[in-house]
Amino acid sequence: MNYIKWILVFAFGIMTMASFGQDEIKWLTFEEAIAKNKENPKPIFIDLYTDWCGWCKKMDASTFQDEEVVAYMSDNFYTVKFDAEQKEDVEYKGNTFKFVDQGRRGYHELAAGLLQGQMSYPSFVVLSQEEKIMQTIKGYRTSEQFLPILKALIEKE
Repeated sequence: MNYIKWILVFAFGIMTMASFGQDEIKWLTFEEAIAKNKENPKPIFIDLYTDWCGWCKKMDASTFQDEEVVAYMSDNFYTVKFDAEQKEDVEYKGNTFKFVDQGRRGYHELAAGLLQGQMSYPSFVVLSQEEKIMQTIKGYRTSEQFLPILKALIEKE
């Protein structure tokens, strides 16, 4: 009898955890999001950050931990975290985007293209299912500020 109780308690616990959804955003690489979009189209949310950006870290620790933001982003977007100063090349639509060693830190050509040369962090770019820029969002946002922006984008899509 105790064995059956244990199985039921375990099963209930698993179902309860599953019902709450994800507890964090599953960040993909740019290439992974593009591949997933080809299989099952939905908008792509790209977080363009740098390692030295304090406001980027604050977004990660607060806004991107908010349960509502996590659930909404997980349900409606492929989510990409892209280091705007990464050294690795990115292949996209027959082009190779590279790191450019310029200035104090350099930059990645894909980040510069997505931000149309206006490099500031944190910045977020949302691509439509057709992989065209729908919206650029700049600067730190609380979850209360961020969620309505995301919802408006999905309604527009």
